[in-house]
Amino acid sequence: MTDWKRSAGFFIGGQLISMFGSMLVQFAITWHITLETRSGVWMTLFTCAGLLPMVIISPLAGVWADRYNRKYLINIADGAIAAVTLILAVVFFAGGENIPLMLVIVVARGFGQGVQSPAVSALIPQIVPPEHLLRFNGIQSAAQSLTMFATPMLAGVLLTFLPIEYIFFIDVITAAVGIATVFFFVRVPRLERGQTGNGMRAYFDEMKAGLRYIGGCAWLKILLGYTAFFCVCMTPAAMLTPLQTARSFGGDVWRLTAIEILFSLGMVLGGVAISVWGGFKNKVYTMTMACLAFGIMTILFGTVSNFGVYLAVMLLCGMTVPFFNTPAATIMQTKIEPQVMGRVFSILTMINGLALPLGMALFGPLSDAVKIEYLLIVTGALLFVSSFVLCASKTLKAEGEPASETKEIAA
Repeated sequence: MTDWKRSAGFFIGGQLISMFGSMLVQFAITWHITLETRSGVWMTLFTCAGLLPMVIISPLAGVWADRYNRKYLINIADGAIAAVTLILAVVFFAGGENIPLMLVIVVARGFGQGVQSPAVSALIPQIVPPEHLLRFNGIQSAAQSLTMFATPMLAGVLLTFLPIEYIFFIDVITAAVGIATVFFFVRVPRLERGQTGNGMRAYFDEMKAGLRYIGGCAWLKILLGYTAFFCVCMTPAAMLTPLQTARSFGGDVWRLTAIEILFSLGMVLGGVAISVWGGFKNKVYTMTMACLAFGIMTILFGTVSNFGVYLAVMLLCGMTVPFFNTPAATIMQTKIEPQVMGRVFSILTMINGLALPLGMALFGPLSDAVKIEYLLIVTGALLFVSSFVLCASKTLKAEGEPASETKEIAA
């Protein structure tokens, strides 16, 4: 096994081990709050507490990812998340169960994830050769989706037999294992960085430099702009289908569980498929195909009346997501200058963090005024038609072509 494959394998393994514990805690907290408060206000607060800190810290996190050793930054963020989770576990063991404290912990975990996310995306092209990035990203997507597929069921089982504080300790243990794996077994080539100043002014200057870099790349502006549009338009399909299922097919728990499982299973299969196939020669065509397919599936959500067919569409819809995300991330990782990659991916983190709240702010109230089926048909049609923007962009298609020669990302 070559050195980069060994490092990449340990990196995926360490990240998945840590992610497994984090997802357990995420689902455990969500269900604990749901059962204890039965309050939509508290659920909204906890949703925002997890997402908004990521958006707030992302610009600064991008600068850190470009200034400092990304492997160390990832591990420090992972360790900080585990530390605040350990504090919560100790408080619960001492009998101090407290919903507001859980909210504070979720905020702290959100900041940690906001620091970690751009550093992870920026580090990957340092350890994986450009010609293997798409398949690596596909494998990573499939593995993460499999974790997301398994952890809700396992969290439900654990909560049935164990107090929630034991699940908090599981996260601490998995974080420790994940940190040790990445620290000791992942070899990251040194990256040459330019001169950096000190103080907040220097940080803001570097943030502005990152924005100027994006502003100077026509293809990158198109890609980030369309990603934002795509994420907002997919909100009804991603967030309102459980409500649609309850209204149109029945509120049985097995129905709601089935749609979540099949969507996650679809993402697993899609990740495996893109890693094996590799997509079209031009990655933009793969993304266009994914957008077209997602638009069609979203329209079908609004038109099918048989629940069995609805579940089949849910599976196919989940399969389309890696065919968009994987080539999009790969284009960015191969075409963006390594010294600014953290700052660019921090903008992507902000887009992903803001899309859900903005989409729900728009479509959530609308779902009480008009049928969800109409929202799905309209957003599906928008996604279908808008996907041709990707295919029509000559500048973006030029970046989607495979590199003529391998670019070494190390110094």
